[in-house]
Amino acid sequence: MKVLLINGSTRKNGCTYTALSEVADVLNKEGIETEIIQTGGAPIRDCIACGGCEKTGKCVFDDDLVNEIIEKAKAADGFVFGAPVYFAHPSAQIQALLDRVFYAGGAAFVHKPGAVVTSARRAGTTASLDAIGKYFGIRQMPIVSSTYWNMVHGRTPEEVRQDKEGLQTMRNLGRNMAWLLKCIEAGKDNGITAPEAEKTEWTNFIR
Repeated sequence: MKVLLINGSTRKNGCTYTALSEVADVLNKEGIETEIIQTGGAPIRDCIACGGCEKTGKCVFDDDLVNEIIEKAKAADGFVFGAPVYFAHPSAQIQALLDRVFYAGGAAFVHKPGAVVTSARRAGTTASLDAIGKYFGIRQMPIVSSTYWNMVHGRTPEEVRQDKEGLQTMRNLGRNMAWLLKCIEAGKDNGITAPEAEKTEWTNFIR
């Protein structure tokens, strides 16, 4: 089993990475492979709603990480998306990435557990958790929780490491993710398959 962790920060080894690493360490101890992908400082395009991905299952723009993440998501069993808080909201970079990843490659996420981790100096974490967590609902993903909201506080990685409760929350998140993945695997081994959704009935509110 493998969990893909997406670091939506432009800082490679910053506060968000520190939180994700805490989750990954627990998953590794539980025998689950992990990979942390850094979005980095390069620009990520926004979705332009061209519809080109509907036939190919990948984004028409192939000059950033989006299609690479979609391919990796196909082989992954679970996901953790990490986001720093910028102006009381997730970074525009992580939201642009998720808009395109979940629209173009949404099939790769269906029925796979997902979690959100946010980091901030002080506030904006709950709004960011809410914004990113909404992607899971439309792709039928079980949401992995912890013993508090999945957030850490600190201006630097060193300060985040002083947030004992925050790091404890990350470790408990990792344990819950590992437990759920193992439960899903056990279900498959016993013939329990994921439900098949009904075909979407499009209802427009303006007629």
